[in-house]
Amino acid sequence: MSEPDFIATSRIAIIGLGLMGGSLALDLRDRCHSLLACDVDPRTLELAQQQSLFAKLSRDPAEIVPEADVVILATPLNAILALIKQLTDLHPGSPIILDLGSTKVNVVQTLESLPSRFDPLGGHPMCGKERSGFENAEAGLFQGAAFAFTALNRTSKEARYFAEQMAFTIGAHALWIDPETHDQWSAATSHLPYLVASALAGSTPAQSKPLVGSGFRSTTRIAATPARIMLDVLETNQENIVEQMERFKEQLDHYQQLLISGEYEVLKAALDESANKQRNLAARQEHS
Repeated sequence: MSEPDFIATSRIAIIGLGLMGGSLALDLRDRCHSLLACDVDPRTLELAQQQSLFAKLSRDPAEIVPEADVVILATPLNAILALIKQLTDLHPGSPIILDLGSTKVNVVQTLESLPSRFDPLGGHPMCGKERSGFENAEAGLFQGAAFAFTALNRTSKEARYFAEQMAFTIGAHALWIDPETHDQWSAATSHLPYLVASALAGSTPAQSKPLVGSGFRSTTRIAATPARIMLDVLETNQENIVEQMERFKEQLDHYQQLLISGEYEVLKAALDESANKQRNLAARQEHS
């Protein structure tokens, strides 16, 4: 990459060492000037200390944020919104501020309220797993994934370079997108699938467990995501998610009616069409 190497010279503070923050730290190990981190959970800090990843660890953001060139907010969504409002008092300088929240409209609106000395942008890596916490963090989690970035009008060229270099460093590909489109698409590709998996798990009779196989496990895997994490997402993207739920119900109702009426050839055509669409949607995109 021809841009200046912002990663190598940056002191990066990660606030929140859950799955995303912890995995990001593992991928940025030895790639940046230094890593700082904060988490409110003592056990998480103990585990992080054992990894020897960080130049400094603390439960208090005030002890690490002022030292950072880049502040990455990797807490649950409502905590991200609260932290943004605290940054003015936490950092006297002009750091890059990047969040990793799963919805972007509310976050970007809150980032806009920061004083002009801050250089903010939104972010959302499109990857993960159903197990949360630093103990489940893994190097390579972002490999091959899209990393959505939502620039503000004020986002500098340097912040954009940093975002793209970070994505490149961790094996992801940068996708620049406006926050409204991000939230609409994420409702379809991430938030509704969680609810569908949860509904399927919840409606499956307990006595059918002996016949649970790989198909059921893979289809319902994300239902095991802690609800405390997903509630913030569902709350902040409610309108888009409800719209996608309606589209899903229409599709499911269509299948139901074809089954009831015995129109199996029509049902086969509909299922084939969906299978082709799935292959197209799930195919890996090539990125330079």
